[in-house]
Amino acid sequence: MNLLHRDLLRIVAVAAATVTLAFVSTLPAQTAAPAVPAAAAPATPAVPATPGLTLTTTAFEDGGLIPVRFTQSAPSPVSPKLDWTHVPAGTASFALIMHDPDVALNRTTEDFLHWLIFNIPGSATGLPENVPLAAQLPDGSVQSKNRGNLNGYRGPGAPAVGPYHHYTFELFALDVKLDLTSDATRADVLKAMDGHILGKAVTVGRFHR
Repeated sequence: MNLLHRDLLRIVAVAAATVTLAFVSTLPAQTAAPAVPAAAAPATPAVPATPGLTLTTTAFEDGGLIPVRFTQSAPSPVSPKLDWTHVPAGTASFALIMHDPDVALNRTTEDFLHWLIFNIPGSATGLPENVPLAAQLPDGSVQSKNRGNLNGYRGPGAPAVGPYHHYTFELFALDVKLDLTSDATRADVLKAMDGHILGKAVTVGRFHR
């Protein structure tokens, strides 16, 4: 093979390689296969919200005026009928505290205690009107002494010279019965309840003479 023939073959080979490269470069780039999305976790069904312990009375609206017959403006005031609903599971007893937070006795943080009753049976759904003034009730409920030194309910008695007072009824659902007697003070009851409160409900009535 002479020199001219070899050069001609080299030129043909280079041209063929150039054409091949140009063709390959015009091919579309290979795209990656689309990612398969991971299967979504099944949605956890929402737990419906349930109301908390609720305290009501037919004697007056929450925040409303307390009728005279439940107050010290009546010759013999009686306690209002109270009802509660949405009791927490595991409730063994209830305690009820009625107080007037609009006073500061003897320049202290102590306010006026009107009613303290505890060890109300856990099966109870309320208190009847005119709960007797007694240290011990037939159902096992215990009433401590109020600020008037009586076991049981003491009606509101705020003087007319001032603004309306907010008589606050606080109901506690407890997981125990309290190992206390009618000699227990509010401080004793609060201390015994600590760590055993399953729920709390409040209703308020206003009054002045």
